[in-house]
Amino acid sequence: MPLYLIRHGKPAAAWGQADDDPGLDETGRAQAVAVAERLLALPDGERPTTVVSSPLRRCRETAQPLADRLGVSVRIDPAVGEIPTPAGLAAAERPGWLRDAFGGTWSAIVGDIDYDQWRRGTAQAVTGMAQTAVFSHFVAINGVISVVRGDERVIGFRPDHTSVTTLETDGEGLTLVDLGAEAVTGVL
Repeated sequence: MPLYLIRHGKPAAAWGQADDDPGLDETGRAQAVAVAERLLALPDGERPTTVVSSPLRRCRETAQPLADRLGVSVRIDPAVGEIPTPAGLAAAERPGWLRDAFGGTWSAIVGDIDYDQWRRGTAQAVTGMAQTAVFSHFVAINGVISVVRGDERVIGFRPDHTSVTTLETDGEGLTLVDLGAEAVTGVL
């Protein structure tokens, strides 16, 4: 059964700016409608029937047009949320911490949790989400793909805003079908 990982649309505030939970800007709202139309155009059996989102506003707003068209509620799941920031790290320090993390491996990320386990938990959470559109984040999507590929790098690809990565799940494992569109992003 198919599973779709969708990166949120373009947020109203850039990465590392003051707003830690921005919604979508005008471009992001248009992207959310466009990705909903793209997913709705899939044939029966491939079209998502369930919509799951990270708790963060940019993901919820990207997910809503699809949920509205499907006549379902968006299910919020923290397991597909943004990578946790280490406790005690000031907001101004997060961009530098992320840049350091992005250049390395999951087990080498410095913090107060096991980030290798975090990515495995994210992959495990989506394994049971057949025929689901999961609206998530750049790093979380990379975490899932790194598990599927057996790749220890934190960043293995750069999903664009509203990029759709397609996987198949049998409820016990994941298979990569197609990576979503990549782009140069504000993340790196």
